[in-house]
Amino acid sequence: MSAQTPFLVFSGTNSHYLAEKICLSLNCPVGQMNVEHYADGEFSVSYEESIRGRDVFLVQSTFPGPENLMELLLMIDAAKRASAHSIIAVVPYYGWARQDRKDKPRVSIGAKLIADMLMTAGIDRLITMDLHADQIQGFFNMPVDHLYASSVFLEYIKNTLPIQNLVIATPDVGGTKRASSYSKYLGVPMVICHKSRLRANEVAEMRIIGDVEGLDVLLVDDIVDTAGTITKAADLMIANGAKSVRAIASHAVMSDPATLRVAQSALTEMIFTDSIPYTKICDKVKILSIADMFAEAIRRVCNDESISSLYVIK
Repeated sequence: MSAQTPFLVFSGTNSHYLAEKICLSLNCPVGQMNVEHYADGEFSVSYEESIRGRDVFLVQSTFPGPENLMELLLMIDAAKRASAHSIIAVVPYYGWARQDRKDKPRVSIGAKLIADMLMTAGIDRLITMDLHADQIQGFFNMPVDHLYASSVFLEYIKNTLPIQNLVIATPDVGGTKRASSYSKYLGVPMVICHKSRLRANEVAEMRIIGDVEGLDVLLVDDIVDTAGTITKAADLMIANGAKSVRAIASHAVMSDPATLRVAQSALTEMIFTDSIPYTKICDKVKILSIADMFAEAIRRVCNDESISSLYVIK
């Protein structure tokens, strides 16, 4: 990398595809780093170029499995020991975010634990996107730049969907605030799906609050894991007279059998960002890139500029 560049961008193993696109937008190469794996399953991280006195951006989503988080922690520790000027974790998908509170006795608060681990490892700043709960930013005693995929999604919505016949929907009451933001920005109505669960990842009952008859429905969510909720919501919308149903979600966790469920559902289209690599094949799934948005955030952080203008809606 050019000596005039004040920052360096490095990538964890499973987020390299995104780091390459971010660096293409920044017009700089991905930094040289080596991850060495050992027979017992352990691995070590080393930087193959000097980072002394540089601002270091480490791109790594902490999606399943846990080795992605461990690799990021080792990257942070190695950067700190190599005398980096500042260490900024770029974590498009912040794992364990759904464990943001004690919702029953004797459970951990995983989102806070991850924050503690990142801070202890030595980050100076976090850049992330669409946290499951906004208050997770308060778990950090340092700046957190919380980006939103809405700017990417809205451009696609305006260019692709029939706005005049659109209704925004949320697959559960927890996403009401997010769906309401889209509804107000686009000037279209909103409906809510109310669900009850027997247990995690299993929906017992769902009903619609609002009218969807003859309308094109856009379901809005942050994470799709097993796709049980969002596909059940789509099928329910069609059963209640919706003309079509599409869905947008920031993070494609897509644990099995999610892809099969999406393929067999009433969904016309399922749109994700590339915060997590989606490697399965499904004709209904479309991936939009967040690389330019993160590149612009990195550029502004380096230049001490405001990033608030990147927020179309929250």
